[in-house]
Amino acid sequence: MPGIILEANHIQKSYGDQLVLDVERLRVYDGERIALIGENGAGKSTLLSILAGETEPDAGTVRRCGSFAYIHQSGEARNDGSARLASEFRAPEQRGGLSGGEITRRRIAEALSGDTVLLFADEPTTDLDAGGIERLTRFLLSRRGALLLVSHDRALLNALCTRVLHLEDGRITDFPGTYSAYQEELKRRRAFQQFEYDRYRAEQARLKALAQQKAEWAASVQKAPKRMGNSEARLHTREYTNAVLRLSAAKKTVQDRMERLEKKERPKDLPQVHMTLGVSHPVEARTALTVRCDLLRAGGRTLLSQTGFHLPAGSRTALLGENGSGKTTLLRALRGEPSPGTLFTGEIRLNPGARLGWFDQDHEKTLDLEKTALENAMASSPCPESLARTVLARLRLEGDSVFKPARVLSGGERAKAALAKLLLSDSNVLILDEPTNHLDLFAMEALESLLADYGGTLLFVSHDRAFVSAVAGRILRVENSALTAFEGTLSQMEADAKRSRGDEPARLEITSLEMKLAALAARMAAPKKGESPEQLKEEYLALAESLKALRRKNAPQPRP
Repeated sequence: MPGIILEANHIQKSYGDQLVLDVERLRVYDGERIALIGENGAGKSTLLSILAGETEPDAGTVRRCGSFAYIHQSGEARNDGSARLASEFRAPEQRGGLSGGEITRRRIAEALSGDTVLLFADEPTTDLDAGGIERLTRFLLSRRGALLLVSHDRALLNALCTRVLHLEDGRITDFPGTYSAYQEELKRRRAFQQFEYDRYRAEQARLKALAQQKAEWAASVQKAPKRMGNSEARLHTREYTNAVLRLSAAKKTVQDRMERLEKKERPKDLPQVHMTLGVSHPVEARTALTVRCDLLRAGGRTLLSQTGFHLPAGSRTALLGENGSGKTTLLRALRGEPSPGTLFTGEIRLNPGARLGWFDQDHEKTLDLEKTALENAMASSPCPESLARTVLARLRLEGDSVFKPARVLSGGERAKAALAKLLLSDSNVLILDEPTNHLDLFAMEALESLLADYGGTLLFVSHDRAFVSAVAGRILRVENSALTAFEGTLSQMEADAKRSRGDEPARLEITSLEMKLAALAARMAAPKKGESPEQLKEEYLALAESLKALRRKNAPQPRP
């Protein structure tokens, strides 16, 4: 049996009068890959920091057996790590002028350079492109030792983890299996909880009706008539008193049963929002935005040259590309707020009916930090407060949290407030730069649902595969200093690319046959001495038939 490499007992941590962590016991065994999930503000990063010894708990003990490494959620790498890993993760050598994804690559290369028995990873895919996530997944799958991972990337969790720890209200619930298995188990538990709640309410209603019936029967028992004789009256009074006592006792028994009835809580339902936002003032044209980019340079590098794109009105477009390819730089140039050292030349044509709304990774540009989350959400909204509260709750920002100033909110909570503000605005064209960064899994799934129902036009940058697959109906790729549009989903684009790679041998064979036919045609036009024109013709017809069959077999199939 694998040995214990980490054991934590009676861990408690409070901030002010709020108890954030109350973990009775936690064990991590050698070779385990564990997902730690929970809502923003639940204390996931705090727990990791305590387990790694970087933060002191208010109570409890942590025992670690062996060395460990830590991929932090933010900040600069302290050193360069091994040259091999830096090369494998394409981590730049320089420290300044890097994109968010390039900074993440440096943190990963640094943490994975040592030979450790335990790895703590706090949102290691933040800003990381698809290639970087794939490399990280392969490396962690092949890595020996244990892993304790906080991530909102569902594909990564399912690929790596075989145990899920759900942190809620300071306590941990342990689920064996993948994140998908955990979701199915939650559905099963919720269905059983709903069944028990319905049964509880039905029994509660039955007992209440029974108690009311006993009370009505007691009230309906008739007293002795005034003209009745004394002996008869005494007999009737005794019978009346006994009947009332029996019925009162029966009522009391029913009331006692009601009080002893085990209370069942109703499963928590997130409010549903059917988004009509973005359609009240739609873009009345085929195209909402057209961009011609003659040149985009940053930090002395040419990112884009002689390229461009357009956004069809009502479309949902994902802007994809490797880290450092210029996605965020392009969006900021379109906004008219280019990063220092950026040069953009070209033309941006916005449809007169388009109203742009922006989500920036820097939430201080979007939020008034002295106003509450609800006030920020309502700041530019024509919608009633009830809808604003509903959208915030759908993003898992609810209760007293909506009345907190934005300056005291966590990074994930600020992201939720900024997204709610954007969704509630009167914008009909939304441009979102990494909207899922810092969001917990539950809020991210809710955002998918909200954007799937959004009636306007979307352009967003995201490296989360599941999010892109759920939201985007078209793809815009940054590759080789150019922008290429694909009219279809991410899975359709990948299927087309796979089919193209698979078709390469057939294309080579077709080219070879075409060259042979051309050579035969030349020989048929001027046969050499000893060559039979009829034989050349037969050979030509046979090759032509083979070419025709090969072309028919490899003709592109229409996309469903």
